[in-house]
Amino acid sequence: MEDWRRDRIGSALRGENPTVLRRMDGGFAVIGDVQFLPGYCVLLVDDPGVQRLSELPRGKRVEFLTSMERLGEAVERGCARVDPAFRRVNLEILGNADPFLHAHVWPRYEWEPAELVTRPVWLYERERWGDPQYALGPQHDALRAAISEELERLS
Repeated sequence: MEDWRRDRIGSALRGENPTVLRRMDGGFAVIGDVQFLPGYCVLLVDDPGVQRLSELPRGKRVEFLTSMERLGEAVERGCARVDPAFRRVNLEILGNADPFLHAHVWPRYEWEPAELVTRPVWLYERERWGDPQYALGPQHDALRAAISEELERLS
């Protein structure tokens, strides 16, 4: 694993995380390492010691949630520009695996399997998460640019 993956927030703070799309008031907007749903993004809190939303002072909570909403809208607009089968986004703060506050922004598409399109993303088979064909790469540059442009417009 590359060093930046072991310290996603620290590497973002140092300008070394290649998935960062933009620094926002509430953290870092990053494009996901896995793209089986193209446009998947994450909002990372900018303090690696913060594990829960409730640990932030009220003003920082509002900044985080506002940034999450803006990232969601940017993903929505960017994905709709690139793929006409785009349906909506799902926004989630789960906190089950990574020990820092973060929010998932999942684009959803009409071309998803019928048994999954209306269900949580986490029901996709585990193999998709590590399959190299779904890894973030140059094939996602246009989508990454579209989301980044929308983040700029919304700022």
